[in-house]
Amino acid sequence: MDSIEKLEALVATAREEADKFYGKGNKAAGTRLRKAMQELKGLAQEIRVDVQNSKNG
Repeated sequence: MDSIEKLEALVATAREEADKFYGKGNKAAGTRLRKAMQELKGLAQEIRVDVQNSKNG
């Protein structure tokens, strides 16, 4: 469950950066948003693999 909590924290961070980027036009927030989204992608993949391994083994 620790991974899910990390995922939720990353989503919250991404939401904040998205608000800054899209709402306020802060270009640096766009870079931070992209970074957060990449981290989300990696963590989501780790969770998928863990679920698959638990299911099969």
